[in-house]
Order: sequence, then structure tokens, then C-alpha cells
Amino acid sequence: MDPSPTTPGMVPEVKYGSGMSIDVSAVRNHFPSLARTIDGAPLAYFDGPGGSQVPTVVADAMTHSLLHANANCGGAFATSIESDAAIEESRQAAADFTGSNADEIAFGPNATTLQYLLAHAVARTLEPGDEIITTELDHDSNVSQWLQVAADHNLVVRQARLHRTDGTLDLQHLESLLSPKTKIVAFTLASNHMGTVPPAAEIARHAHSVGALAWADGVHYAPHRLLDREAMGLDVLLTSPYKWFGPHLGIASIRHDLASSWPANRVRPADETPAGHRFETGTQSHEAMAGMTAAVDYLAGLGTGATRRERLTNAYAAIRAHEDALTLQFWDGVAEMDHLHFYGITNPERFDDRVATFSFTVEGAHPTEVAQRLAQRGMAVWDGNFYALSASVALGLEEQGGAVRVGFLHYTTPEEVDRLIGALGELG
Repeated sequence: MDPSPTTPGMVPEVKYGSGMSIDVSAVRNHFPSLARTIDGAPLAYFDGPGGSQVPTVVADAMTHSLLHANANCGGAFATSIESDAAIEESRQAAADFTGSNADEIAFGPNATTLQYLLAHAVARTLEPGDEIITTELDHDSNVSQWLQVAADHNLVVRQARLHRTDGTLDLQHLESLLSPKTKIVAFTLASNHMGTVPPAAEIARHAHSVGALAWADGVHYAPHRLLDREAMGLDVLLTSPYKWFGPHLGIASIRHDLASSWPANRVRPADETPAGHRFETGTQSHEAMAGMTAAVDYLAGLGTGATRRERLTNAYAAIRAHEDALTLQFWDGVAEMDHLHFYGITNPERFDDRVATFSFTVEGAHPTEVAQRLAQRGMAVWDGNFYALSASVALGLEEQGGAVRVGFLHYTTPEEVDRLIGALGELG
């Protein structure tokens, strides 16, 4: 008997929550990795900002794709037809997840690769002297490619500052950089270093006021809050499913008229390929696309509603409520620890402007040493600059080894947060 789903690319519907709250114990049962132990102690995953764990349904969907529908596109035979259907479903799932349309979706091996590909495409439509704005808050994947295409096309890159005191974006400085020459404002929806959430819709309005594109990195935002490209006023949005419980893959949601008009490097005939699909060079990872669909449906299963988008909306309300509670619990436990120095927003009254990601240093200890000591206690955390190079330099952290970063996701438990608080207290 074939234990895999009978409909190509689909996984069985499983309900994990009510749409108002999350049953964390039930959720964790679907993540085999969360049962792992180190020297007999449970492993606590606080490394979510670098990549999340994967539920069984995602692995099952990828296995089904490889073992039962492994064929290239466009054939007249059964497995190719099934593969085509799964790919189309993955486009719709990505559209539902990002708040866009299926023909505006482009897939790639990861978000960084798509960033480079799209940056080179749009740069070919610009004139020498045109300007691009980036921010110090961003992951370097939304900074480096602009510096490189600027060198290739004689463009100018300007960078908006972050406030050193609280890790927020200096919006007045960003506004001061805008001019009729500004063509792109590239920014993050959430800092992968400090968890800061800048006002996306406001930034997009500022960009559009001078005729520039609003180009957003939604990678770190997506595990915590619902993406909505259209509602945020974004022209380009990128995300990575491996940050939200899926496989390694990149997704770009590109406004239809832009996706249809930008030059695309691909084998002929590119003009027959609709919108965002034009930027997919060669055969994509069908198994990863199937896994991504399963990840979207897994998240939708946390909520209720008549459509996938409605279920996602309710699911993210529950995710946010859970993570907000963990954020407050953590801060209540560490706020008075004098040996810790935190970066980013630390006023609980402003926690709406951050997600459940914290970076900090420990007095007298190198970040790598701290990460190793926590690892010895069964806790996975990151140290370094997390590819948020501009932020690390701006905060004066780069020369001292960066910082330590911890993050909470919807499968994180209050008990794990208490363990972390206790371990950090003992570092003093």
C-alpha cells in the first residue's frame, strides 16, 4: 500500500490549533527533531532565526514527490502530469502565503540567489547615476547585491542609518536620502539581528512618493507574522521557507507588471513564460516546492477559515500571541541581569515593534564562548554577525566577535525559555 498522499503535491489536513491559541504540545508531536536529546537532556532550539525545524508532513510531501511523481514538466505521461499539478499548487500556496498572485511568484534555490538575479535584472532598466537606498538594519543579502550591481552599472547606493540606542530604523534619515533619482528602497520587514520590525507600509509610501520601488526582505518576518505584499504596498518581496518550517528554497513575489517587463536571462522562448516564472532558470527543485506547499498548509492548519489565506491569517494571530507571551516571559527574567547587554528594543511597551528575536553580549565573555557554554547545556543558539553586517558594524560589535542571538518560534515552550533564563543567569 502506498502510504503517501493520493493527490499529487498534497498532504493530509491536520489541525494543530483553534485559530485563537496554539496547543504547543500537539504541535511539537509533529516535529521529530524536537525530541532530540544531548547527553540525556532535551535539546532546546533557540536557533530559529538561522533556520527552523521541519514537521513530518513536509518531509512526507518531499518524499512523495521524489518517489511517486519524479518527472520533468510538460510531459503527456502520468508522473509528469502529477508533477505539473504539484508545481501549480506550489505557486498558489506561495501566493496565498505572501499575499499576492500565483503568476507573480518566482522560485529559486534560496532568497539570496533570487535577490542577486532580480537585482541584476532591474539594474538593466536603470540609468547611470540612478540611486538605490539600503538600510543598516538589513541582512547583507539585501545590501551586497546592490553594491555590486551599482559598480556594474554606475549607480549610487546610499544607506539609511539605524538608531544605535534601540536598533530601530532612522526614518528621518531615510526620508532625507530620497530624491527623484531614487529608484529602489531596499529594506527588511524584520531584523534578523535584533528582531526590529520597521513600518513597512510607511517606508513603501515614502519610496513611491519619489517613484521608487519598495523592495522588501521578508525572510525573518515570515515565521512570526503574516506576509502581505499587496497590503504593505511592496513591489518585490522575498522569503525563504526554511525559516518557516519548510525546505531550503527561495520565493520572490514580484508585482505583475514588473515581473512581465524586466529582462530575464533564461533559455528560449522567455516571452512565452508568464510574469514571475520568467526568472526561474532551468528545472526547479520540485521536491522542495512540494515541501513548501506542505509547510504553508501546516501553518494554515494552526488556524480556521474558509480559505487557506483566512486560515493563515488566524494562525498567525495565534502564533503572535504565543510568541509575544514568550518574549515578555524572557524579558521579565533577564532584564535585571547586569552582565547582559541587549541590542534592539528593550521597552516592553514597544514590543509590538519587534519579533521574538534577541541579540546580546555577556560581560567578559566572547560570543562564541557563550554559545559553546549554552550548547553544553543543550541549547542551540547563534553567535557572530548573522550576515547582518551593517548592523553589527553600526553597533560596534564586529570587532569583538558580534553578539549572541536567541529566537523563539511557535513550538518553543515556556519551560525552555525558563531554562534559557536560568542558564544566562549563571553566566554572570
